[in-house]
Amino acid sequence: MSDPSPDAQAADAQIIRATRRWLERVVIGLNLCPFARAPFVQQRVRFRVSRAQDEDALLADLREELVALSAADPQICETTLLIHPDVLADFLDYNDFLDDADEALRALGLEGELQIASFHPDYQFADAVENAVENYTNRSPYPILHLLREASIERALESIADPDEIYRRNIQTLRTLGAEGWRALSRGDDRDL
Repeated sequence: MSDPSPDAQAADAQIIRATRRWLERVVIGLNLCPFARAPFVQQRVRFRVSRAQDEDALLADLREELVALSAADPQICETTLLIHPDVLADFLDYNDFLDDADEALRALGLEGELQIASFHPDYQFADAVENAVENYTNRSPYPILHLLREASIERALESIADPDEIYRRNIQTLRTLGAEGWRALSRGDDRDL
């Protein structure tokens, strides 16, 4: 694999900035995931942009990142966001791909060690209508495969009496924020919040 051109590096840097901003303002700022703050502040989140143009290339990048995260010291790299702006822009295609992603996890023998969470600009839960507020908990600026360590999730959940309360609180937070508040937050326009 050759080194990316300066233009590609600049584009990747912009994608990572937008993703970091979303993570900081939305996921952490709204406390949608109470476990996200520590690894982010401690700089133990790896942001990787995949330049895959098709599902096979994305699957290869995903396998590479799963192996790398498994081998990494959790004190240095706790989690990975594999951002793939050029493939699976259609949410239904992305959703179908998640089965292939889980199969790659199993094939690598990493099931039970790592898991994959999903984020997409058009995310829609199976039982929700397209613009239902709960969908926004998983909406991101680009399609993302979030690679997580099972042990980290288990440790974090030990401190939560009712893990389902996170989902209920998130829905209430987003309902309170409303559509206009969401748009302002997504734009970065604090004066509208």
